[in-house]
Amino acid sequence: MCTVCGCSEGEARIEGHEHTHHPHGEKVHDYGAGPAHAHAPGLSQARMVQIEQDILGKNNEYAAANRRWFSERGVLALNLVSSPGSGKTTLLTRTIQDIKKDLALSVIEGDQQTANDAERIRKTGVKALQINTGKGCHLDGHMVGHALETLAPEDNSVLFIENVGNLVCPSAFDLGEAHKVVILSVTEGEDKPLKYPDMFHAADLMILNKIDLLPYLTFDTRECIDYARRVNPGIKVLQVSATTGEGLSSWYQWIKAAHQLAQIGG
Repeated sequence: MCTVCGCSEGEARIEGHEHTHHPHGEKVHDYGAGPAHAHAPGLSQARMVQIEQDILGKNNEYAAANRRWFSERGVLALNLVSSPGSGKTTLLTRTIQDIKKDLALSVIEGDQQTANDAERIRKTGVKALQINTGKGCHLDGHMVGHALETLAPEDNSVLFIENVGNLVCPSAFDLGEAHKVVILSVTEGEDKPLKYPDMFHAADLMILNKIDLLPYLTFDTRECIDYARRVNPGIKVLQVSATTGEGLSSWYQWIKAAHQLAQIGG
């Protein structure tokens, strides 16, 4: 068991690579994130905290290398995070279909198992690379760095990194992205920002998805946004429906504005 977030042992497999990867670079199978609140036999809390600091410190080195890589090439990297079932992949495929004529795009897909989502992305005509984390619960900087070797995003493009569905662990692991974008559906409950504050604090943008279902739910949109801003006063909020297309123009404008800044920075 990982001493950082408590996720079980597992192997990360990256398309185009024959071997497995650990966030430190060794062939060990242990992933995790977040504060050390778990208990591991034979380890004191102090030792667990030290291990956590070492893991996150090493990850930050990989993330910094990724960030330099993106900056040198003018690539805008967006880390899409959410719980399972938020409509993240549906939003991503709709986004790709609508803006691929304007921007060069590519995708890194993170899931514990299967390449289903990467295959959905490839059907749009955009290249995608699958990372399967096994029993690991998040992507990390090392995995993304290796994925870039195979995926090779175009210069001045947009790279979407669809993280493993999880509102806890991905919040602590920097991938080198320009922005974390948290997707929350109106079917999940308006109190999610308070229940999972680290994720909403780490995100620059919250996309409130599936608003076409609001007439059939008791979801309080204003309360949800208020909760998100209690956790992160600077978070930007967009309300969209990936199914009907409502609100998506604002999302696309946000991407294009962030992309322009990446060109200036690069």
